Amino acid sequence: MSEPVPRRPATPTPAERARSIAARGGPAHLLPALAGHSTSERTTPALWHLHSGDDVSIALPADDPLAVGLRGEASAELAVTLEITDQSPVSLRQPVRGLLWLTGWLRGLDRDTARAKAVSIAESSAEPDPRLLDVGHDLALLRLTPATVVVSDSEGTHSLSPVTFGAASPDPLSDYEGRWLRHLEHRHGDVVLRLTRLLPPELRDGRVRPLGLDRCGLRLRVETAGDDHDVRLAFSRSVANTPQLAMELRKLVGCPFRAQDDPSAHERF
Repeated sequence: MSEPVPRRPATPTPAERARSIAARGGPAHLLPALAGHSTSERTTPALWHLHSGDDVSIALPADDPLAVGLRGEASAELAVTLEITDQSPVSLRQPVRGLLWLTGWLRGLDRDTARAKAVSIAESSAEPDPRLLDVGHDLALLRLTPATVVVSDSEGTHSLSPVTFGAASPDPLSDYEGRWLRHLEHRHGDVVLRLTRLLPPELRDGRVRPLGLDRCGLRLRVETAGDDHDVRLAFSRSVANTPQLAMELRKLVGCPFRAQDDPSAHERF
């Protein structure tokens, strides 16, 4: 009889993971999309914002060559790639968790349209970036319309259509993932230590760190002398809020009581 094939833990869809990386708003760079260009030509936006669909607003200094080259020409456009880095909220020796590439057409906006767009971005943000006030003055606002989307992380590399990417929602835990992971790292080292029993035996002597959190499970980074290893610990069900998350974490740890027996438990975990 053949050995059963181990089942991979469930994960959010590639589109969800891509949207979550974008929603976290990590460091981003613009680089030419055409072959033959050096990565030294990359430009760092002053700020960027992904809209509800797939368009991205990108603010550059008004005197940046890209902004100057696209100014005043209604039909002017440039093929570029916006590279977004997903960094761990916990300090790791290798902090990059994933990369998202949005490749498409960059176009300039006239001053009035740019100012209106900046106001719209500010109104949609819980904490508006004060640099939006500089749009139309020291900053130029441009629009990137993606034609291809590629996400790469520890789950693999996937190509997405802009329609699929635009229709996806971020993971329901993405808004407070960073706070929970830092809480585990700094306040609950004992919990992380207990989770090592779920790791493959060859990894249990490494330094175990909280790496990621999503509706499907918890990801750990195991730092060994020679390499880093990412391990996913799956929840028993998909979670959508903090009480459900606290219960699933307690199941992983082997906690003797359930979160619903103590209404404040999820606040203390």
